[in-house]
Amino acid sequence: MKSPVVKRSIVIAGHKTSVSLEDAFWKSLKEIAGAREITLSDLVASIDTDRRHGNLSSAIRLFVLDHYRTQIGDRRAGGPSREAGGTRTPSILPAD
Repeated sequence: MKSPVVKRSIVIAGHKTSVSLEDAFWKSLKEIAGAREITLSDLVASIDTDRRHGNLSSAIRLFVLDHYRTQIGDRRAGGPSREAGGTRTPSILPAD
């Protein structure tokens, strides 16, 4: 059986390193980099610089998890109608 974790090489801060990540995390990392309009290498370098402990692969997983948790929190706080530029709809319908 093939392992879901794939070892990938990437150049960060001028040196080549490798990270072992599942495809879902790798794809998500690429999507985040694209949305921020930065290179994947620059995003990984930033994650590497900011990590407090653990290995780079773990730091990337935690970064991706935090990114999507933050998005969910933002949606709950503002609601989808606010993102579309509209006003929030009341959560309770008026009585007839």
